[in-house]
Amino acid sequence: MLPFTLVLRAGAPVHEQVVYAVKKAIVSGRLQPGDEFPSVRTLSRELRINPNTAHKVVATLIGDSMLEVRPGIGTFVTARPSGTADERRALLREALERLVVEARHLSLDRDQVVKAVVEHWDRLGGKGR
Repeated sequence: MLPFTLVLRAGAPVHEQVVYAVKKAIVSGRLQPGDEFPSVRTLSRELRINPNTAHKVVATLIGDSMLEVRPGIGTFVTARPSGTADERRALLREALERLVVEARHLSLDRDQVVKAVVEHWDRLGGKGR
């Protein structure tokens, strides 16, 4: 049993969908720092995806500092990133730019975007943080 939920959609790369589902599970608290993460073999079998894709998922999450490998033990969820607020905010610049571009493309105003962000923040358990 995987510690996150995922319904694969056509048209989006499987690798990106799985990475996003894991990140969502981490920020929502379903996966906690120190939790063991499934092996590549388990991911491949449970999600019915190619083992190379499962390996790419794990490698991406390790590269994003979401997972760490403890040789001989397994792969685990890491603690939240440290650093200053400005350094952490800098990690979001590209994603924020994509959000703003897409919102403007959809003719949404700033207040509508902020409201949508707050609603999603609260839904993922981020009230007040």
